[in-house]
This record gives sequence, C-alpha cells and structure tokens, in this order.
Amino acid sequence: ERLTGGTLPQVHIVDLRQELKEGNRSIFSRKLQELLADRLGKGEQSILFLNRRGYAGFISCRSCGHVVKCPHCDVSLSEHRAAGRTALVCHYCGYGEAVPQACPKCGSKFIGGFKAGTQQIEEKLKEMFPGARTLRMDADTTRAKNSYEQILSSFSNGDADVLIGTQMIVKGHDFPRVTLVGVLAADISLGAGDYRAGEKTFQLLTQAVGRAGRGELPGEAVIQTYQPEHYAVTHAAGQDYEGFYNEEIIYREMMGYPPVSHMLAVQVFAGEEGRGARLAGKLAEAVRRRFLGEGTPRLGIIGPAPASIGRINDIFRFVFYVKCAKYDKLVQIKDLLEEELQRRQSGEELVQFDFNPMNTM
Repeated sequence: ERLTGGTLPQVHIVDLRQELKEGNRSIFSRKLQELLADRLGKGEQSILFLNRRGYAGFISCRSCGHVVKCPHCDVSLSEHRAAGRTALVCHYCGYGEAVPQACPKCGSKFIGGFKAGTQQIEEKLKEMFPGARTLRMDADTTRAKNSYEQILSSFSNGDADVLIGTQMIVKGHDFPRVTLVGVLAADISLGAGDYRAGEKTFQLLTQAVGRAGRGELPGEAVIQTYQPEHYAVTHAAGQDYEGFYNEEIIYREMMGYPPVSHMLAVQVFAGEEGRGARLAGKLAEAVRRRFLGEGTPRLGIIGPAPASIGRINDIFRFVFYVKCAKYDKLVQIKDLLEEELQRRQSGEELVQFDFNPMNTM
C-alpha cells in the first residue's frame, strides 16, 4: 500500500521475442510507443529506465566473434562518446584506446558495438517524437557538482516530458506528474553470475514500476523483457513481495545459499597468475581435508576459480566459496586458513575473507 494513498500502476509485460518475430526491431515495444504518444499528447510525464550507462556497449567482430578487451583487467572495453569523439574505455582501470576500424584478430571490417545505452535511447526517442523534451540522468551527465539535483529539480518543475536514466532515477523519487514508466531490457540483471540475481532484479523492477502514478493521476508501466515468464518479473509486475519470496526461498534452500545457509568467500589476489591459482587451490584443499573429512553437515565448497573479473590493474583474482548451515563452523574455517597463511613465508599474495557476501566476487 502506498503511504500517500492511490492505486498501484497497471503493469504491461512485453515479450521482446514476440516483438522481433512480428517485425519490430525498435528499442521501444509497440505498447510503449503507444503509451508514450498518449502521455505526450496529454502533457503528462514519463520515465524510461535502463540499467546501463551511456554508449557502454562492447565492441565485437561479426565474423569471428572476437571481443575487444582491456589488456589489464580481462573485461570488455566500453564504447563512449564525448566531445564528438568515440573511444573505448575500461570502467575498472581507466585504460582507453581508439575504436578499431577492423577486427584485430581476423581483420574483418564487420566490427562494431552493441549500443543500448541511455544516449541512444534519448536519440531514438527524439527521432520518434521530435517535439519531446528530454532529460538524461546517468553517470556521465551527473559528473558536475550539483548536476544530480539540477536534473531532478528541472524534471520536477515540468521542464521535460521524459526522464531517461539508469538506476539513480528509480531510487525513491516522487514525481506526481509521472504516469508512465518504461523499463527497457528488464532482464539484463538476471544474467549476472550471482545467486541474488533474481532478488536484485525484483528489487529494481519493483522500484522502477513504483515511480508511476504517485500523484492523483493513475499510472502505467511497461516492462520489456526476453524472459516474461520469470518469477522475478511477474511478481515485480504485481508488486507481490510475498509471492517472490515464496519462490526465491525454495531456490535458496535447494542450493544452500543465504539466508538458508551461511557462506564464506575466500578471495586470493596475486601479481602472478600461477601463484594465485596455486595458493587458492592449497587453501581450498586444506578446508576439504579438515572439514569434509570429519563429516560436517551441509558443508560445501565451490571452486576455486578465477573471480568474475579475473584481473584488475594486472592483479589476478581467484575465489572459492564455502557454504555451511553453521556460522561458527565458517569462523573455524577462516581461523584455519589464517593459520595456513601464517606458515607461509611469502607475503606477496593477499587473501581476503567475506562472510555472507552480498555479491559474487
């Protein structure tokens, strides 16, 4: 129930797979286009939310599949436009280079970026609705001092018809004249390698949908997704926390993830890849020898493996996870590993412990 009263918005879930089958290749589904035109005609405001930043699409080759990556951080470089120029930038260490004209691996000219950023949405929206007044809020437009407050104030004052942005536009803002929210690529976060991906997606969609119809006028929301049947999407559309919890907790129980069990993440950082891999392996084996051998109930070990970002600033990162229903058992494991590390004379590697981590490492 809303604190200020009023009804929750009517939510439309749009299957992007069906849109493509029926010939719509636009960023905007036909339902969203229809509702945007309606709001612009009535002089009401809309919010378009995308969980991405600027022209932050990766560059890949259509011929061989090669992806242009940062030579220091093992992540794809992101395409950004600034001052009329386009460059590739690493979001972790800041490395940059020019956009290649041909594939550095096979030489093909069929190389380009997947642009699904807020800048592109703004450009496409203006093409479709030339008279629409827009504001964009993302990490690029809020760098200057007070720019965040200025954009919100301007939108609140009615200086724009559509606010386009990333996560920062759906975090609790209250705009009474907003009667439409469009969520573009709603399921991007479901692909994250994280046991909380469903939970995070549900939170994000619930927050986004909740921005519509907070005043006297009723609101609508459009969730565009390639997974319209996913429970995180369907329950978010219904603002149904208990329904989501009842499904999500079954998954956590089956997999032994928090809050059903506890989890310890052991991260190893090393300047040499081989040394980091060997240390992570030895630490994981020490846990297996000591605790799996004694039959500790519901204890499981995942990994070791390279972290989700395997290298940042030329430091290699490895991780393994230990799951157990008893928290004090994980404390014993941490103590054991600290003893193992003290017996090692070399201090070149760094080991970090994180109990019940909120994100995968």
